[in-house]
Amino acid sequence: MDIARYSIRHPVNVWLLVLVCLVGGLFAYFNIERLEDPEFTIKEAIVTTIYPGASAEEVETEVSDVLEGAVQQMAQLKEVRTQSMAGYSEMRIEIRDSFRSEDIPQIWDELRRKINDAQGQLPPGAQPSTVNDDFSDVYGIYYALTGDGLTRSELNEVAKDLRRGLITVDGVGQVEIAGAVDEQFVISIPQARLAALRIAPEEIAGAIGDADRELYAGGLRSGDLFLRVSPTGAYDSIEAIRQLPVGRGESRVVLGDIATVSREPVERPNQLIRWDGREAITIGIAGLPSVNIVDVGANVDRALKQFEGRIPLGVELHPIYQQPQVVDEAVSGFALNVGESLAIVIAVLCLVMGWRAGVIIGAILLLTVGGTLLAMYMLGLELERVSLAALIIAMGMLVDNAVVICDGMQVRLRQGMSALRAASESVRLTQWSLLGATIIGILAFAGIGLSQDTTGEFMFSLFMVILISLLLSWVLAVSVVPLFGYRWLVTGDQRREDGDGDGDGEDRDGGAESPYQGRIYDRFRGIVGRSLAHRGLTVGAAALLTVLCVVGFGFLPQSFFPPSSTPMAFIDVETRQGSDIRATSDALARVEDYVRETFPEIQHRVSFVGQGASRFMLTYAPETPEPSYGQIIVLVEEADVLEDILDRFNTEAPERFPDLQLHGERVVFGSNPEARVEARFSGPSYEELRRLSAQAQRIMKADGGLVNVRDDWRQREIVLRPQLDLRRMADAGMSRQDVAQALAMATAGVQVSVLRDGDEQRPLMLRAPDAERADADELPRRLVWSSGAQRYVPLAQVADGVEAVQQEALIHRRDRERTIAVRGEPAVGLQANEAHRRIKEEIEAMQLPPGYSMQWGGEYEESGDAQSALMSTLALPYLGMLLVTVLLFARVRQPVVIWLVVPMAICGVTIGLAVSGQPFGFVALLGLLSLTGLLLKNAIVLVEEIDRQIDEGVPRHTAVVEATTSRLVPVTMAAGTTVLGMVPLLFDALFASMAVTIMGGLAFATVLTLVVVPCLYALFFRVHGDETAEARA
Repeated sequence: MDIARYSIRHPVNVWLLVLVCLVGGLFAYFNIERLEDPEFTIKEAIVTTIYPGASAEEVETEVSDVLEGAVQQMAQLKEVRTQSMAGYSEMRIEIRDSFRSEDIPQIWDELRRKINDAQGQLPPGAQPSTVNDDFSDVYGIYYALTGDGLTRSELNEVAKDLRRGLITVDGVGQVEIAGAVDEQFVISIPQARLAALRIAPEEIAGAIGDADRELYAGGLRSGDLFLRVSPTGAYDSIEAIRQLPVGRGESRVVLGDIATVSREPVERPNQLIRWDGREAITIGIAGLPSVNIVDVGANVDRALKQFEGRIPLGVELHPIYQQPQVVDEAVSGFALNVGESLAIVIAVLCLVMGWRAGVIIGAILLLTVGGTLLAMYMLGLELERVSLAALIIAMGMLVDNAVVICDGMQVRLRQGMSALRAASESVRLTQWSLLGATIIGILAFAGIGLSQDTTGEFMFSLFMVILISLLLSWVLAVSVVPLFGYRWLVTGDQRREDGDGDGDGEDRDGGAESPYQGRIYDRFRGIVGRSLAHRGLTVGAAALLTVLCVVGFGFLPQSFFPPSSTPMAFIDVETRQGSDIRATSDALARVEDYVRETFPEIQHRVSFVGQGASRFMLTYAPETPEPSYGQIIVLVEEADVLEDILDRFNTEAPERFPDLQLHGERVVFGSNPEARVEARFSGPSYEELRRLSAQAQRIMKADGGLVNVRDDWRQREIVLRPQLDLRRMADAGMSRQDVAQALAMATAGVQVSVLRDGDEQRPLMLRAPDAERADADELPRRLVWSSGAQRYVPLAQVADGVEAVQQEALIHRRDRERTIAVRGEPAVGLQANEAHRRIKEEIEAMQLPPGYSMQWGGEYEESGDAQSALMSTLALPYLGMLLVTVLLFARVRQPVVIWLVVPMAICGVTIGLAVSGQPFGFVALLGLLSLTGLLLKNAIVLVEEIDRQIDEGVPRHTAVVEATTSRLVPVTMAAGTTVLGMVPLLFDALFASMAVTIMGGLAFATVLTLVVVPCLYALFFRVHGDETAEARA
């Protein structure tokens, strides 16, 4: 089919396509879903089990090991990691990458069945395990709520009132409140009073439980009504508790006479939050799936304005993170970048090819972007960081096909051919080679599209946008460019059609000279001729340069994912294991003061004690709740200042706070490992693992390339163990349960019931007064109720003192093996791969006992997994590219010539990265792989032109020179527009390294295409300068 003739003779159909791309693109731009980052499936579930009173070792053997055994037979498992600590087991189950998001719910159902079946094997006292697999909510609209003059309870009520209002806002899916310190009701009774009245703790608990119980008292009929009977007596206030009678006989008293009943914050809150040193609560707002987060943000802003009149005086909402604003700025920046790229491309084309050709190709570029946006909208793809960058990456490549068609028309028009025939021949002679080259360009990005790991899922929209836009660019090039060229590239007498209507009219001026004349063409023709004359030297020099650049490539700095441009950083603070959360809070306050005094560039500080923030961005992973952990989020005006702040902090702060483990780092793209450098040791013995950890830490510290060196088992904790004598306990009629209850009352307290408080149910605790709880030395003098003797007995009568012992506080396992991870962060000025390289040999040389193993983790593992997943999918795309190349020529030597220049693209990549200082990471790797397609596209068009001229009878040497000269403008324009179109991405934190890779590689690839490819062709086909037309390939 003659597509060009059809387009010109049926312009209504073409204009309809133009209208669809233009109007549809505008519609999609204003209605497409907008997000900050691509959505990806978190293929991980967490199983938690509470086992009160058990040590970490007991939790490991009695709970964690049982649950691991229950799930190990699941075929979908990638890894099982467990963390056992006193009274608590946490198991993380990760699913293999080969399972897609639609498979995950069924897998989690199977996991729940396995866990439920294992509950009968758990020890008595262990609570039922819970499975959490829902990590999809991202609280991208994130506020800190402060209230000067308000108590935490009052501030919590304001937060709950806000949540009730916000949850009904259009587009809002979840509203999470964090940092509200729970309150409890406490009954404090001196043990001397209990002993004097001989009132057992169980009697008080029983009296409270009986008074609190809701009882069914039936009902009766009265006339036409049925009346329910509900007796009073249930307590509903502190005063009612005080009036509760307890005891028996003469010992019967009112509880308020012997006890103090009060309302107070819980002793060990789960989390404490501060905003600039003031107590705060955070409110996180998550949008519903498949909504435009920018619209949700506008709806939330309107709701908050309406709520202002109801907020008490002194209450303020401080934005921590505003995803709608980030997304809106990104989309606006995209529109600006598209405009810049469009202007650059059109300016270059107008300068080289004339303003008419420049406007035509610029129009095709705009239509391609519009059609791509429409296709994205219809396929459910969002505008987010990766898809926006993909559009800009594609911007330069989208003009390649249009440049070839438009240049072909211009050349034929200058030769005197009619407009119709010029359009027809330009499309007919190149349409299939352009389609093949376009498919190759798409296949170059297919590796990331087929990659099944999380990184591949994160970057999937890059491939989809490239696929849509490049295919559409070919469609528009072969259909719209001929019509536009027919209308605007020609003068009136050239618009005549061939007399026979099928392209056989004699409208070519056979005596016309070559259209490729002029000083530039003549000089380039001379360069090609001299290169062919010294083809061996030319190819050898290119090969030598390639080898040198491959060697130099190994010295480039490398990283996995670069830091984000988000003006925010995290400072992690760890106190000694076993620290009370309030002691951690005090330590964090000291660090906050230092940060405030030292770094005036920091505008705000948000501190989290006990656990991290809510998941306010998809790539943020909160830490496991731990009282000894704290995190400070620092907010600045511009992200540029963060590098200097963090360099100074990571250098100075550890010396200023030697009792703390400190490290500051920026937000990074993609997944964030728990440490940048990590060595894991696995084996059976606690002591041997700690010895290996200590040895590895000495190596890391001695090297000097790592800071904040630590392991994930941390310090052992101190446990007070009353040494009970079971014989004396039996004589006293006392059980271990009696002792445990007495000790609990003397420390944290015993929960005896709950008290309704508005819409909350708060625990009612029974414990000793503060004066009897302050000192560990008081424990032996604690009175224990003997259930057998019905009296109180001093603990010292049944115990041989209280011994302080050390126990493991945290026990980590991976795939059922005890595993200790030794971690560190790169020192200032070092990339993680360089820090890892410096210690790798010495760590791997450590002597491991039989039954022990070592494995690298951190960024090395994450990067390796992502690259392995990508590389494992490259075979099919590269095979496809090779097949397309062979099918286009139906010969062997031409594809060999074309593919031989592919490795040489590393020269431009190495030079570009070295000059720019950009590290080579995963995103740059994608750029390197995509260069294959870009290089092949240009080489295919050139080699096909050489073959065509030879087939038309042109002497082979002349054909090589003239064909290469004829490709000068299309190749340089395709490369130039792609390189210049990448300029806006040089300022993008995620894609800067990719932009440098493609710009450097493609610039060098232009030389390869125009100089090395002709020389290789001449070598393989033994083309000589004195050949005549009779010599053929």
